[in-house]
Amino acid sequence: MAVNVAVVGATGAVGHTMRDVLEETGFPVKRIKFLASERSAGKTMTFRGEEFAVEELTEESFKGVDIALFSIPKKMSRHFSPIAAKSGAVVVDNSNAFRMDPDVPLVVPEVNPQAVGEHKGIIANPNCSTIQMVVALKPLYDESRITRIVVSTYQAVSGTGREAIDELAALSRAVLDGKDVAPEVYPFQIAFNCLPEIPNRTPFEPNGYTEEEMKMVNETRKIMGDQNIRVTATCVRVPVFIGHSEAVNVETEKKITAPRARQLLSAAPGVIVVDDPRGGVYPTPIEAAGKNETFVGRIREDESVENGLNLWVVSDNLRKGAATNAVQIAQLLI
Repeated sequence: MAVNVAVVGATGAVGHTMRDVLEETGFPVKRIKFLASERSAGKTMTFRGEEFAVEELTEESFKGVDIALFSIPKKMSRHFSPIAAKSGAVVVDNSNAFRMDPDVPLVVPEVNPQAVGEHKGIIANPNCSTIQMVVALKPLYDESRITRIVVSTYQAVSGTGREAIDELAALSRAVLDGKDVAPEVYPFQIAFNCLPEIPNRTPFEPNGYTEEEMKMVNETRKIMGDQNIRVTATCVRVPVFIGHSEAVNVETEKKITAPRARQLLSAAPGVIVVDDPRGGVYPTPIEAAGKNETFVGRIREDESVENGLNLWVVSDNLRKGAATNAVQIAQLLI
């Protein structure tokens, strides 16, 4: 069944990737429109060999649209998503606007595909770091319930957007040329540096955590359908262009050995095990960039607790962490 699709926020990094994934997967598009801000209207985008003019996003943009893939700021999504849904479209929203709304399903197709059927016109796409983690943890959870998760993330600058990619490139050149650097996107120099927060427009939470860290806590519980999982996160921005990495430690009710974990993960949808550290084989962001899967390596038992495992989880944050997951949700819808 071919459907009419709108890509909202089409000229951003995730919007471009949504276009690419729709094309690569052969998604059954009857008609497509690309929507963006007034500033980007009039630009052109190519889809399946045909050029399309980017249209300005307005309240009238969704007539005849069946599925709308949103990648716009939270405030804009709160305004336009209900309008699109009222017009008859099903919205797959990549912002944080509706993720914790009890009436909006938060979906990772490899983990909770059944939640798609609960939508009332809007489906939330989870945070990029949460997506790749729960994809890797779902097969372990099904083997033995996970009771605790400790995760440290190493997140690429593309998670912030095109301006952060440009800033990392420019600052890297400046540092190598011995010039003074003046960061604008981030509060500190990102080139050759690590920032122990994911800076955004909101300050640290009263509990000392960032919004990004609390997203991982709350979204994981909602997606896994288990409010009793204990989750703690430390999220770090690193000077990598594309691809988030995560060091994940889990405790389970029953012991899962490292060989059994490799077996479970190797059979899991959307997961590729890359795990021969003695042979110098483990996943890195460079190898994950441009791919839709979640890569897992460094699988080993945590010797400090009875039922613990350590994993290294890597994925392209623009793809599985955003655009690919959204398109997979759209595939479930049809």
